[in-house]
Amino acid sequence: MRLRVEFTTEPFDLDEAPAHAVVAREVVEAAELDAVDVGPFGNTAEGSADAVLGAVDALLRRTLGSGATRISLQVTVIGEDVR
Repeated sequence: MRLRVEFTTEPFDLDEAPAHAVVAREVVEAAELDAVDVGPFGNTAEGSADAVLGAVDALLRRTLGSGATRISLQVTVIGEDVR
C-alpha cells in the first residue's frame, strides 16, 4: 500500500522557521520516502505504508518534543506498492 501524508506544525512564525518546523523537515527528508514537498504552510510526503507510518511516528514525537503545540495531519491511501 502507498500512502500520502499531508501535515502542518504550529505555532507559525513567518519571520523564522521555528525549531519544530525544522525538525519536521529533517524527519521527512531523512525517511525513506519517494516524494517529499516541504513548504511554508504545508508539507506532503509519499511512500510505502511502512515508510510513511514510521515517518509519522517520528514526526509526532520529535516535533512535539521541539515545541510544536499543534500538529495537523491527513493520511491518504494513494495506491498499491509496485515491487
